[in-house]
Amino acid sequence: MRLFGSITALATPFTAAGELDLDAWQRLLAQQLSAGTQAVVVAGSTGEAAALYEGELSALLRSAVEFVAGRIPVLAGTGHSNTAKTIEQTRRAAALGADAALVVTPPYVRPTQAGLVAHYQAVADDGALPIVLYNVPGRTGCDLLPETVAELAGHARIVGIKEARSEPERMTALLPLRSTDFSVLSGDDPTACRAMLAGADGVISVASNVLPGAFRRLSDLAREGERTQAEDLDARLQAAYDFLGVEPNPIPVKALLERFGIGHGLRLPLLPLSDVHADTATRIAADILALEQSLRDALAA
Repeated sequence: MRLFGSITALATPFTAAGELDLDAWQRLLAQQLSAGTQAVVVAGSTGEAAALYEGELSALLRSAVEFVAGRIPVLAGTGHSNTAKTIEQTRRAAALGADAALVVTPPYVRPTQAGLVAHYQAVADDGALPIVLYNVPGRTGCDLLPETVAELAGHARIVGIKEARSEPERMTALLPLRSTDFSVLSGDDPTACRAMLAGADGVISVASNVLPGAFRRLSDLAREGERTQAEDLDARLQAAYDFLGVEPNPIPVKALLERFGIGHGLRLPLLPLSDVHADTATRIAADILALEQSLRDALAA
């Protein structure tokens, strides 16, 4: 498996009553496919995986696999704080048809680097699915260091890393690990253009939930080395990046999706977007609709 380009970490739509909204889920998937998204992640942190019951996660993944029907890879978030639970969840994702597993560093428990190696090797050795490492220290409390990634990158079942640290030095340290069997993917929207221009294979994005066309275009331009055009488009996305960071993910992106008619609200302890940001959300939503339409028009011309 070779992962590249614009990959969306999907938000999970709920009904007004707080249940899964599978109709909205399929509309979100349809928009992603139509815009050219090159893979999707089900039940990552943007998908509120921690708030989903096992049956709900299974329903989302089964629906995504059936809807996508092999057109793009479907990744499942399977990481837990415990290795045995991660293996169990990865096996379940494989049985439901996922193509790969996105495995976050074990949250909260803060293992050593040697512990991270042992954890990922155990999950990969089990062999249920190809594994994408996921480093997001701000959420997990531990940092998967580049030298540790280098130790893991040679494993036949470990096919890439989503790196959410934004410092350019981190991406610089990881890029030499790229190969035909190992992808380096940005996990930070505001610096994804810079990372791809430097050689990263793609981005696993939150913003592409609402900007799927823009992120496909951005990733194409950056990966082709079209620096001026990529940076110009990236600059047009800056207001969206800023808004998506005003409150913890996925609060802002779900506020935008709700304005687009996809889903209602979040699950506690996450609350809906604060009223102080409501006008900004409405303005950003209008700007996004205009940008996405302009990109569609340009492609059709």
